Amino acid sequence: MSSDFGKIRSLFWPIRKAELSRFVPMLFLFFLVAFNYHVFKILKDTLIITAPHSGAETIPFLKVWAILPSAIIITFLFTKLSAKCNRENIFYIIMGVFLTFFAFFIFAIYPNIDSYNLNSTADMLSTRLPAGFKGFISIIRYWHFSLFYIMAEAWSTIMLSLLLWIFIVDVLSIDQAKRYYAFFGVARNSAGIVCGFLGQFLAAKAMGSDASVHYLSKLCGAKTAWDQTLLIFILIALASGLAIMVIYRYLHVYEYPQRYLMGGDSKKGGKQKISFVKSILYAVKSKYVLYITLMVLCYNILINLIEVLWKSQVKELYPTSSTFTAFTSKITLITGVIAVISSFFISGNLIRRLGWKVTALVTPIALIISGFGFFYFIFIKKFAESSNVAITIFGLSPLVLAVLFGSIQEIFSRSLKYTVFDDTKEMAFIPLSAEEKLQGKSAIDGIGSRLGKSGSSLIMQILFMVFITPIGASPFTFGVIILIFPVWIIAINRLSKQFEAKTLATKPEKELEGTPS
Repeated sequence: MSSDFGKIRSLFWPIRKAELSRFVPMLFLFFLVAFNYHVFKILKDTLIITAPHSGAETIPFLKVWAILPSAIIITFLFTKLSAKCNRENIFYIIMGVFLTFFAFFIFAIYPNIDSYNLNSTADMLSTRLPAGFKGFISIIRYWHFSLFYIMAEAWSTIMLSLLLWIFIVDVLSIDQAKRYYAFFGVARNSAGIVCGFLGQFLAAKAMGSDASVHYLSKLCGAKTAWDQTLLIFILIALASGLAIMVIYRYLHVYEYPQRYLMGGDSKKGGKQKISFVKSILYAVKSKYVLYITLMVLCYNILINLIEVLWKSQVKELYPTSSTFTAFTSKITLITGVIAVISSFFISGNLIRRLGWKVTALVTPIALIISGFGFFYFIFIKKFAESSNVAITIFGLSPLVLAVLFGSIQEIFSRSLKYTVFDDTKEMAFIPLSAEEKLQGKSAIDGIGSRLGKSGSSLIMQILFMVFITPIGASPFTFGVIILIFPVWIIAINRLSKQFEAKTLATKPEKELEGTPS
């Protein structure tokens, strides 16, 4: 228990000396996995949104017709892989697939990008399909950018949400989680700060009057300053991926040598046969896991609906790849700073002092408040651009105000996601058995989160058929968002009761030290 710490140490450093050999590598693991997440997040949006004849309206089509099917396929392959390999080896295999793809993309696909564009097919479709299918046509025209987007989203799903957190919930007790999670949040969100600084620096170099392409970059296929920026980003991500595998191996060899056996058959080297269908049914039939699923669905529906609308305004204000990258990098940096502060001073202390339920309610309540501000200025831009008093007071254009308040909404939603939302969601898995953790997380993080985004994207597609643009559909988007919050809050209330009951029913857990639980 954490009661052996003084008040000040309990607030700032509730970590024992004997825990440092495993705690510090875990921090680096979170930092590096999150760093790559932020790199891929910046690049995937820039590539697909700023491409000619493309825009933010492409994202809903990607989420439905590319991301959701790929998430189902990846989750299915994950369950099959679990029957062939133990937990540790699954990590290395999946990491190897990611690193191979991103290396192939930057060294083989991107240098020949013009040759691979399906322009003739896309142009033919644009003459035969309604204007509302512009996003779908962009997916086909830039199939290679779409593939990059799929893999970037898969990194978030598989590496950050699933494999990293499965390791954490396997080896930590609830008491340790309450003390560790805030620091994991600091490490994860510090990665956003570093990535934001790096993105702004590289984008500024690409936009500078003296921008040039180094001869080494030319050898790798870079033709413009932006190509060089993309190359540097991905090379750093590849190096980060190799470091992740080294740290992961250290933790298994020296700290948790028997962890790979968890949930599996010791006679078969920790292989664990889980059913894809049973994982999905488990997430539906278990009320406990169903409430976690509803939390994830509500968050992802909400964030996806708002992000498409916000990014369409950002593209309008910053139309080039370099300016778009610079702006989104700045948002990533600010989000990281706020999330670090939240992780260190708010998230962990809220959980320890006020409990799981209050902490879980922070995210929906904060997003209700920030969401109203964003939509207020969107509606000004759409309905009352020349007459509203607020525009005169601020002295800014409706577009700038919409981007500004959308950025505030983005910063709030992401910083809360990376801290209180993820902390409470992942803590809810700890009282479950090893098999229930794997089944629940593979269903929720593998498919549930993508289903939320795809469901909201399908709504956006239907609206685009009628209103053509994201801002034209904004009143109906706002109506859907209003309906999300009550479901989210009810799910939190009901889950909190079961979480408390399971926590009390579970005997005090010991750390994993050589024997799988």
